[in-house]
Amino acid sequence: MIGRVSTTEPAPSSGPGPAQPPISHPRSQESGAVTLDVDRSDPEYRAWLKDAVRKVQADSNRSADTHLLSFPLPVSWGIDLYLKDESTHPTGSLKHRLARSLFLYGLCNGWIRPGRPVFEASSGSTAVSEAYFAKLIGVPFIAVMPRTTSREKTRLIEFHGGRCHLVDDPRSVYEVSAALAADSGGHYMDQFTYAERATDWRGNNNIAESVYEQMKLERFPEPAWIVATAGTGGTSATIARYVRYMQYDTRVCVPDPENSCFFDGWLRGDDEASIEGSSRIEGIGRPRMEPSFLPSAIDRMMKVPDAAAVAAVRALERATGLRAGGSTGTGLWSALKIVSEMAGQGRTGSVVTMICDPGDRYLDKYYSDDWLAAQGLDIEPHARTIETFLATGDWTG
Repeated sequence: MIGRVSTTEPAPSSGPGPAQPPISHPRSQESGAVTLDVDRSDPEYRAWLKDAVRKVQADSNRSADTHLLSFPLPVSWGIDLYLKDESTHPTGSLKHRLARSLFLYGLCNGWIRPGRPVFEASSGSTAVSEAYFAKLIGVPFIAVMPRTTSREKTRLIEFHGGRCHLVDDPRSVYEVSAALAADSGGHYMDQFTYAERATDWRGNNNIAESVYEQMKLERFPEPAWIVATAGTGGTSATIARYVRYMQYDTRVCVPDPENSCFFDGWLRGDDEASIEGSSRIEGIGRPRMEPSFLPSAIDRMMKVPDAAAVAAVRALERATGLRAGGSTGTGLWSALKIVSEMAGQGRTGSVVTMICDPGDRYLDKYYSDDWLAAQGLDIEPHARTIETFLATGDWTG
């Protein structure tokens, strides 16, 4: 004969979450065997979760795709250069895609809970986008950022309802974020670990799928190269995986700024590579090899001088009327170099790179001659390289 005995003993706590119900002990009166049965379902939380996921997915339906712009090159070269303009997202940057994926990942894993704060280590743009999604679902958001982050990014985070916790040492953002989350019972989003896991690289309108869909009617629909800079490494990982999954011949190039270890770590095959200091090009380059950066998926890397990146974004404005951040310049410089190689070899085809975020966030940096002078950056030689190339096809950089 089998009886069912219920106790009021609480289940052991496993961290943030709903209150734990008692354990039910169905017990065999003949054998003494016990089946432990714990039901932690919480209808109120699940209703909140369902609505939060709906809101994030609805944002994707409204704003997932962005424009693919053409950069003016001589038609006779037989090479087309395109700019995937991620600055048109609601929060103005490529990181809007990442933030959406991270929020869905955290929500569906049960890590993000109603009323509990979300923390992120960021150089700014990811935090702007995460503040937007946190406000959308009604949870507090705190960005842990270097004190050198641009004032405009800080303003945008606060505009979207977030708060900024500034640190003097950029390398401490990880530990500070984790500690603040642990102390408050909140969730540390950790973009640098989860960026490549949270994004669906097989499709679902990720950035790679969007590019190829938009290229279908171009004269060279399959790019010879896609150039993607790396902050977390999530975008380059998504693109490289998608290219391989879809069996395209496209190669992936990742440019790295000064004061970043990605290039050296990739070159030497050193997952422990690190560097002192921090990148002047906000949003890309890291002092350590991040978990979401996948060197094995990258075909080519370039180490781009910061002065060249600034020269490139200023050339972008002259050519298209568009202002962009320094990370766009790092990618554009590399894309132009690849175009020059293709032209020199008599090859035709297409190259795609990104407009990562708008230049209005950096008027006091990359568009300020005073800032350039204070940083000791001379952009004139690099500006002449671009000007000469666009006029004659000769690359001297």
